[in-house]
Amino acid sequence: MKNPNQHNRVSTEPLDATGQERNRLGAQKHPFGVILIATVIGLTLTGTYYSPGSPNHNAASASFLTYSLPSEANSVVISSLAVMPFQNINADPGVDYISDGMSEILIGNLSQLSTLRVKAQVSVFHYKGKDFRPHRIGTALHVQAVLIGHIALVGDALELSLELADGQTDDVIWSQQYHRKQTELADLQREIARDVSKGLRLRLSGTDEQRLSKKYTTDPEAYECYLKGRFHWNKRTLEDLESAVDSFDQAISLDPNFGLAYAGRADASLILPLYRNRQIQDPLRAAREDALKALSLDDDLAEPHVTLGDVFAHDYDFAAAEREYQGAISLNPNYANAHQWYGILLFHLGRHEEACAEFRKASEIDPLSPIINLDYAEALLYTRRYDNAIDQLKKTLELNTDLAATYQHFARFYQSNGNYIKAAQSYSKYRELNDDRPSAGLPGEMLANGSMRRLLALTAKGQVDELSSNDAVVLLTALGEKHGALVELNKFYEVVRRT
Repeated sequence: MKNPNQHNRVSTEPLDATGQERNRLGAQKHPFGVILIATVIGLTLTGTYYSPGSPNHNAASASFLTYSLPSEANSVVISSLAVMPFQNINADPGVDYISDGMSEILIGNLSQLSTLRVKAQVSVFHYKGKDFRPHRIGTALHVQAVLIGHIALVGDALELSLELADGQTDDVIWSQQYHRKQTELADLQREIARDVSKGLRLRLSGTDEQRLSKKYTTDPEAYECYLKGRFHWNKRTLEDLESAVDSFDQAISLDPNFGLAYAGRADASLILPLYRNRQIQDPLRAAREDALKALSLDDDLAEPHVTLGDVFAHDYDFAAAEREYQGAISLNPNYANAHQWYGILLFHLGRHEEACAEFRKASEIDPLSPIINLDYAEALLYTRRYDNAIDQLKKTLELNTDLAATYQHFARFYQSNGNYIKAAQSYSKYRELNDDRPSAGLPGEMLANGSMRRLLALTAKGQVDELSSNDAVVLLTALGEKHGALVELNKFYEVVRRT
């Protein structure tokens, strides 16, 4: 199960990356700084597209504008893509669920294509609200192309501008404008996915074509509720997760056959206990029922397979959990969470080399996800690659300096290496970020003198009941209280057995 600390904010500086294999996408350059004039509709697109909050958007634009490079450039197939979060031109928080939701759905749709590698949402949303150039994104995320979107809501009409850029040169590869009613969101989403795949010059199989044209619901209001649900789900706070469940409930009420809405509610039910600090029995049952319902309506969805995998893992049915994770990966090899959670299962089964392989795949898809990098670091520790584990932790810290679990892992790793002073410093920072300043202020010299047990006893006094079952077992074991650790394990087992 995931810890709420896993979802803290990401740092504002993008991750540097080197060694990218660069592919020239066009023989003729068309820099974004050049003004493109479409005289037919009088619409101007300028280089200010890269400045968030740019007012250069003509709400009165016609239905669409298409621009592409000459045929010589169009012969190059693009195999890797980053879909950037669509910029909300209105700067209206009430429209964010549309701009964010459409970006996320497009990532999900395109990631199912067998010939395309698409970066995960966490990594691309790292750049939300920032000024960037496509070549910077291409270098950092190791992609050939970058898709930029700007969206505005004018009354009940949506105005959307899309531009596909070369991730090395900033050349424009393809661009298009859309003008649709808000009630046509679902149809617009499918149209965009098809158009982008053509702009990428992909050769689609019949299965790929079916996936891009799939209609998940015929109710436009239900679709909007689903977008709102995913918008709140991604914020990962208790209040937002509860709002997400409400939105998914509304979507299901409007369309009882909307499989994606059941999948969304299953995801929310699965992690809500981590934020409410309650027993997991009922939420696991709810997550299982919703995931199975989603699959009964649409067995091509990868998300509910991952949810079921986690449910089975809690039931100690590890074979079933592995089948579900593998099923999700076969349906969507670009689904980072499937690789991540499968890696977690393999890790707990002691298959550490296999776990590292899955975490590597997850981090390739979602390189800027702090929690994926953190999980990878832990797996490296258990393969006794201590130096690599520390390097991976430092990378995680670059992504998010406020992720408490990173410092907790640092403490464990330094302790494993016998560096008790650094272990104490890391543990103090971990407690500080968890708002336990009295414990954070304890002197590191206690560990340097070999007093790990005493330090743990002092910092955890009276807190065992507030810890997760896993953390309580680890703590009590470190304190030498084996009987207490077994009691905690039995309590947790009884909760899961009754689920």
